Amino acid sequence: MEKSLPLHLRHVHSFSVIINRSHAILHSIAIAFLIYYRVSFLLQETRTITDKYEVFKERVRRAKEGAAISNRGDHPSLIQVIRDQNTNEELQEDQVQMPLLVYVAREKRPCHHHNFKAGALNVLLRVSAIISNSPYILVLDCDMYCNDPTSARQAMCCHFDPQISSSLAFVQFPQTFRNISNDDIYDSQLRFLFKINWFGLDGLRGPVLSGTNFYIKREALFGSFSKKEGINLMELRRSFGQSNEFIKTLGQDYNHTLPNDGESSTMLLEEAKVLASCSYENQTTWGTKVGFMYFCVIEDYFTGYTLHCKGWKSVYLYPPRAQFMGTSTTNFNDISIQWTRWASGLVHVAMSRFCPLIYGPRRMSLLQSMGYAQVAFLPLLSSLSLWGFALIPQLCLFNGIPLFPEVSDPIFSIYLFIFVSSLLKYLYEILASGGEIRTWKNEWKIWMIKSVTSYSYGSLDAVLNKLGITKASFLPTNKVTDDEQVKRYEMGIFDFQAATMFLAPLVTIILVNMTAIVGGVVRVMVLDNGDHWQKLFGQMFLSFYVLITNYAVIEGMMIRKDKASIPTSVTLLSAVFSAIIFSLGSAILC
Repeated sequence: MEKSLPLHLRHVHSFSVIINRSHAILHSIAIAFLIYYRVSFLLQETRTITDKYEVFKERVRRAKEGAAISNRGDHPSLIQVIRDQNTNEELQEDQVQMPLLVYVAREKRPCHHHNFKAGALNVLLRVSAIISNSPYILVLDCDMYCNDPTSARQAMCCHFDPQISSSLAFVQFPQTFRNISNDDIYDSQLRFLFKINWFGLDGLRGPVLSGTNFYIKREALFGSFSKKEGINLMELRRSFGQSNEFIKTLGQDYNHTLPNDGESSTMLLEEAKVLASCSYENQTTWGTKVGFMYFCVIEDYFTGYTLHCKGWKSVYLYPPRAQFMGTSTTNFNDISIQWTRWASGLVHVAMSRFCPLIYGPRRMSLLQSMGYAQVAFLPLLSSLSLWGFALIPQLCLFNGIPLFPEVSDPIFSIYLFIFVSSLLKYLYEILASGGEIRTWKNEWKIWMIKSVTSYSYGSLDAVLNKLGITKASFLPTNKVTDDEQVKRYEMGIFDFQAATMFLAPLVTIILVNMTAIVGGVVRVMVLDNGDHWQKLFGQMFLSFYVLITNYAVIEGMMIRKDKASIPTSVTLLSAVFSAIIFSLGSAILC
C-alpha cells in the first residue's frame, strides 16, 4: 500500500498531518476574524458619518426655519458650518479630522437678479476666501461625486509644474455618467465634446471650461492685479466690494487663521452672510472683470473664454479611471430643455461683441479662436443647415424642380462624394474614440433631432434676447429619474413625453418628407420621359434618408400606442404646419 503512494507522501507522519490541518484551520479563523473586524470598522465609520450628516441636515433645516426660508426666490443668506476646527472631540491616533464643511445659501430677493449659477459660484468664492482661502478650488455640480481621490493629486501635478504653473488657470476633467445605457439614444455622454473636441483644444492652450469637474486657481478668477503692490484700497473696493475681511485675503502676505473664540467665529459668520447678500455686488466688477462671468447663461464657456483671452492656459486630463461620476438626463424632454439653454447661451456669445471670430484673434491664436467659434456657432449653423436640408430639396421635389445634376452626369459624383465622405469622417471619429456603429447611427439621429428643436429654439431665444424682446432665463436640468423612463431608455426606446414645442417640428419635417417622396414617385411614374427620374433622384434619396434616419419618430407617430408615443393631437397640428409649408413653397417656387 505504501509503495502505491507518491514518493512525497510515503513517509509523512500522521501527527504532521494533524498539525498542518490545525494550522490551516487556525489561519482560516484568523482571516475570518480580520475580515469581521474590518467590516465592523467600516460599518461603524459609515454609521458615524451618516449620523453626523443627519445632524448637519437637521441643523440646516432648523436654520432655514429660523431664517424664514420658505420661498426659494425670496430669503436671506444662510451660513452653516458642519464642524469647525475648534471642536471638543478628541481624535484617536488612527483617525483623520474631517475637513471644514460649510453650507451656504445666498440671499435672494425678487428685486435683485441673482445671475443664475455664476452668481452662486461667486458667492462661494467670497465666502470661502474668508473661511479657508484655498489657492485652488474644485467645482462640482450637485449630481456629481468624486470617483477617485487621486484627482486632486493629478490636477496639482499640473498646477505645480514649474513650466506652466504661472499661466495655468484650471485643469478640466471629463464628465462621466454612471447611468448611460449601451445605446445612449440621446447622446447623453456628450462624446463629441469630451472625446474629440476637448482633446483637440488641449493642444491649443487648453479646453473650454465645462461647468463641473475642474480644479481652478483662485488667482485666475480674482485677477493677478489683486496681488500687485501699489493698488489703493478704494480701487480694490470698486472691484471686489466693501468687505475689508475679504480684501485682506487678496494680499500676498495674508496669513489665514480661523478664530478660536466664539465671539470671533460669530463675527466671521456674520461677515460671510454679508458677502452672500444679493446687494454686495452692486457697484463692483463681479461678473464683468472678476469671478465667474455674468454675460450669458453658460457661465462656464464664457468664463473659460475670458480667461484664455487674458492669456491663461488650461489642461485637459482624461485618465483611464473616471475621476468623477454623475447622473445624466435620460429622457427627451429634459435633454431638449438642457440643450436649448446651452444653445441660447452659445449663440448669444456668437452674436455679441465677444464673438470668437472678432474678439478672439486679437487676444489668442487664430486656431484657438476658431475652436471657440466652432462651439459657439454650432447651434445656429446646425439648425439653419438642417432645416434647409430637410425642407428645400423636398419642396422642390414636390413641385418637380430639380436641384442636383442628373445621375449620369459626372458632376453628380461630386455631390455624392461630399455626402458619403462626411458620413465616413464622422464614423471614423466615433470608431477612433472607442464607439461603435450604433453610436454613429444614434448620434447622427439625435443631432438631426436637436438641430430642428433645441438648437432652433435656443438660437431664436438668443436673437430675441439680443433684440430686447425676451430676457435670459435659466431652467435647471431635471435629474429626477422615473422608473418607466429609465427602463425605456435602457431598452433604446424613445420617450416622446415632451412638450409640444419639441415634438411639432419633428413630426412636421417627417410629414413634409413623406409627402415629398410620395409626390416625387408619382411625378416620376406619370411624367417619366426617360430622364425625369435621373433629375429628381438626388432629392428623392435625401427624403428617403431623412425618413430612415428618423425612423424612431415615425414609429412614435404611427406604430407605437404606449403613453410615451407621440400624441395624435401633435400629429394633426404638424399636418396643418406641413400644409402651410407646402402652400408657401408652391407659391414661391411656382
